[in-house]
Amino acid sequence: MKKAQELFGELLSIIKRLRDPENGCPWDLKQTHKTLKPYLIEESYELLDAIDNTPQKIPEELGDVLLQVVLHSQIGSDEDTFTIEDVLKGINQKLIERHPHIFADTKVDSAEEVLENWEAIKNKKRTRGSSMLDGVPEAMPALLVSHRLGEKTARVGFDWERVSDVKEKVVEELGELVEALESKDSEKISEEFGDLLFVLAQLIRKSGFNAEELLKAANKKFINRFKHMEQNTEKPLEKLTAEELEALWQEAKSTC
Repeated sequence: MKKAQELFGELLSIIKRLRDPENGCPWDLKQTHKTLKPYLIEESYELLDAIDNTPQKIPEELGDVLLQVVLHSQIGSDEDTFTIEDVLKGINQKLIERHPHIFADTKVDSAEEVLENWEAIKNKKRTRGSSMLDGVPEAMPALLVSHRLGEKTARVGFDWERVSDVKEKVVEELGELVEALESKDSEKISEEFGDLLFVLAQLIRKSGFNAEELLKAANKKFINRFKHMEQNTEKPLEKLTAEELEALWQEAKSTC
């Protein structure tokens, strides 16, 4: 059986051949970092879906994500901007630097201390005028961004002390939203909806959960229940009365 290093070398050779200017694949040769963005996102979501629903597909989906890494690296090499060696060197160095409790003499007693050290090391390397929040990608799902912002600021002590404190803030924001709705000021309404969503994400984080994952689960539950409604009526749903739809929904809730 071939070893990982040999197989990885084969993958590098395959991608290099696909990007060969004279004999390569026309599709691969057309690709740039920007044109590949949708594929990277799609492959990442397919991996997440496999983790949640079809674990046997995880190796295949990891391979698709790895393909994106290698293809981007080959494009970098073709453009003389960076190589796969730069990518590997960078991640190796980062892991060693940010795990001094493994590769140096730092002592830690918990996973929380590891995260605190990680943040402290990143802070030391931060350039003057930059923010600890600059590393949170804006392209991430908004609920996940809210979660990460709360995590990062909490590491420097900027957080609510207790879950009950965040609950009070949620009630406050809900009151402000109600006032905005009564004012019929669309700009104010949208702002207050955003504030409420952000604080709800922090309440969820402070309670030990992840808003993105909880909403994903709620979406899945809704889909399953709605499909149950579709499958348990002889008439199209649009032909049913509100009472009939509600009865089907209650039946679905008791089943799914």
